[in-house]
Amino acid sequence: MPRASSFRLFLPSLLLTLLVAGCGDKDAQAPAAVTQPSAQAAAAADPAAAPLLGALQKQLDGYRRIIVLLADEEQQSAADRTTSARIGQQLFHDGLEQRGAIATQFDTLLRGTSPQRFATLGTVLDYIESAPELFDADRLAFREVLRDLHERIGADSSLPAVKLHQRIGEDLEALDEIERNYNQELTRIFSRFERTRAIELKREKWDDYIAHLHKDYSREAILRDYGVIEPYPMSMKDSDREIFGRDLPPKTVVLTFDDGPHKAYTDEVVAILKRYDVPGVFFEVGRNLGKVDTDGKVSLGPMAKISRNLMEEGYAVGNHSLTHAQLSRTTGDALRQQVLDTDTLLKDVDSKRAPLFRFPYGARNAEGLQLLNEAGLKSIMWNIDSMDWADPVPESIVQRVLDQVNKEQRGIILFHDIHDRAVKALPQILDRLIADGYQFAGWNGRDFSVARPRKGSDRDATVTTGYEKSWAIVVGIDNYAKWPKLEYASHDAQAVADTLTGQFGFPSSQVIVLKNEQATRNNILAAFHDRLSDDRTGRNDRVFVFFAGHGATRQLASGRDLGYIIPVDSDPKEFATDAIAMTDIQNIAESMQAKHVMFVMDACYSGLGLTRGGPSSSSFLRENARRSARQMLTAGGADQQVADAGPNGHSVFTWVLLQALAGKGDLNGDGLITGTELAAYVAPAVSAVSQQTPAFGSLPGSQGGEFVFQVPDSQEYLNADTRQLTADAIALNNKVDAAQDAKNSEAPVTVADLQGGKAKLVVPTAGPASDRQRSQQANDRGLQLYREKRYDEAAVQFAEALKLRPDFAQAANNLGFVYYRQQRYAEAARWLENTLKIDPSRAVAHLNLGDAYFHAGDKAKAKQAYTTYLALQPQGSGAAQARAQLEKL
Repeated sequence: MPRASSFRLFLPSLLLTLLVAGCGDKDAQAPAAVTQPSAQAAAAADPAAAPLLGALQKQLDGYRRIIVLLADEEQQSAADRTTSARIGQQLFHDGLEQRGAIATQFDTLLRGTSPQRFATLGTVLDYIESAPELFDADRLAFREVLRDLHERIGADSSLPAVKLHQRIGEDLEALDEIERNYNQELTRIFSRFERTRAIELKREKWDDYIAHLHKDYSREAILRDYGVIEPYPMSMKDSDREIFGRDLPPKTVVLTFDDGPHKAYTDEVVAILKRYDVPGVFFEVGRNLGKVDTDGKVSLGPMAKISRNLMEEGYAVGNHSLTHAQLSRTTGDALRQQVLDTDTLLKDVDSKRAPLFRFPYGARNAEGLQLLNEAGLKSIMWNIDSMDWADPVPESIVQRVLDQVNKEQRGIILFHDIHDRAVKALPQILDRLIADGYQFAGWNGRDFSVARPRKGSDRDATVTTGYEKSWAIVVGIDNYAKWPKLEYASHDAQAVADTLTGQFGFPSSQVIVLKNEQATRNNILAAFHDRLSDDRTGRNDRVFVFFAGHGATRQLASGRDLGYIIPVDSDPKEFATDAIAMTDIQNIAESMQAKHVMFVMDACYSGLGLTRGGPSSSSFLRENARRSARQMLTAGGADQQVADAGPNGHSVFTWVLLQALAGKGDLNGDGLITGTELAAYVAPAVSAVSQQTPAFGSLPGSQGGEFVFQVPDSQEYLNADTRQLTADAIALNNKVDAAQDAKNSEAPVTVADLQGGKAKLVVPTAGPASDRQRSQQANDRGLQLYREKRYDEAAVQFAEALKLRPDFAQAANNLGFVYYRQQRYAEAARWLENTLKIDPSRAVAHLNLGDAYFHAGDKAKAKQAYTTYLALQPQGSGAAQARAQLEKL
């Protein structure tokens, strides 16, 4: 059975080739059984590592057992699935305890003074990275352990610790790639991958991995080991003392989140709920909130603040026991402590706690139900389990929930707000449920009901990005045979295509680029008809169309104007028959199944024969997940010419468009750029710096939806290689920004519509965002300002990012580098030192720090920083610079 022969040593090739699938030689030697010979050999070679290696094997064993329990859940009966889920959750919580024990061992080892402590950790990493008996999927069991170690070792600034920190970071990146492999494999029903890389690495298929696990584990043995106890026998219908969700109104769901509060993920979940303006119910474990002494005195811990914020913001917060114990096995005083002590803690947090209780694992007995009745608590069960506590793949979680909701048509959905995968899956689930017409119920004090939108809420402003596939047709023509030649159209088209495939992740195989001689009438129409029309696109797909070239207008006998886009082989004398009329574009747009389609035409013409876009208000955007969109933005009218004198070889229109897509078009700061926002930024900006009047509107068949781009978070750490804009680009952007600043940001934006009139575009107010999201947005604004050499303003944004998130290493580095650019070397060094306190293995920060100390005249510290950079990145892009600086020192 093929597998990774050396996880760390081949990491670069792993990241390049892990997308390649294959079973390999069927006669290959099967991996060893659970005896883990390589782990034993490693423990024998380094006895200090033995306890940690043993703990990791226990962690892996529990992880594998969960997979065996749930791998064939579709074939299990409802009762079997319930049992598997209950025992699987118990295994999962045992794993959390085991993780805590491993973290304690790490702390003990790192606090020691033995010079061998880093070598011992290296032995542990060798096992995780290179053990021949481990499959790729096995290594996902250690991701949280590695994250814990990564955080702990980051506090040590010694060079061995910094190198180890870097090594662990690389391993975490590789694990993310492994997760993406299984993500695709599960969601595509184990289909083969196409080879897309030059180097091939055979990796086991998921069914091969499951077959291997079944050699050493069986579902029956696992259940037996964990003493299966059937739930208290009772009807699965809702009653006065228990609610399962099966009696909710049709197409109504309740979102519930267990096991919190969590220091990061609870706030992330809340930000998503606010953004969609849907209610949620949180069931919290008492020990996460504090403790109750034997005399009844309550001591709340720091996590209680998260719960208090939840209640103040109107979310129902219920009881999930004190320690997440198996309460069907618990009786007497121990049972009362589990239930009542947690209720006491919740009441001490806020008297508005919800009188709701959820039995851990759903395991309850008659005594437990009677105790809830005495305490005035209602048992809340579930009928839809996301399995986010066991499934490491967000897309698999999404599909599982949607399948169960489709089957049940109503119910209570079980999530956990202690996993990043739940945070990743939740927006996609909400997108699809909203698109399918589901409503969301919250706790009203007596039962679950669908509340009316809160006064002044942003419920109507929710814009979704739940696309399945993204397609594009991009056309650019300079070399016309019979029309005047252009200069920038081909370059414009390539830049747009690169932005789609790079920044926004459109697959290159789904972006059709036609430039110059390729862009004939037949080829352009074939691209639409053969690749995108009829059922070739899905109902949850999006299509983006960009054309840069000549446009023309012809007056019909009726007096109405009709616009055309001009292919490369058109004759000016015959363009009525050999160009592409806007009526053709309309027919193509209506023939597509895709939910949202947007045309952006860097050409000037009129006579589109289009409908008005309708008021772009929140009432339209709320239903974006289910409403189709056919939107168009053009560069100007029939009597205008495209200004081909923009920066960097672009037309003015395309340059402003690219700036909008880079983030400036996110006018309300919610991380999304809608078609309306794109027009509201581009149209007045182009008009302010040229003689063009861009127009915007919707084609017939549009139902008021919005094409949406999601602005990706920038991962860039500023350094000497970071590119900045040219002088002419900065000058043009300054003119655009001056025009934007002159407007009332809250007033509607007036633009030309596609019928020659005027339209007012209303950009909805952004929904609430978490501190983490707001911090990222401030950092990204700072990067935009840095590229325009607006250093003071950039520094303000990076500082804002750090106010919101003090441990944001990227923002700290970027602020330090802005100071460096301003020749404020002492301030730069302070912030770059702060960066390395947060992330000591961030090589680029060491390089930046060396430059700051070099110019500040501190040769010793500069030498140390350059040396550390070279130890971390001996072949890095800044290695030559660092060596040159060391020679000067």
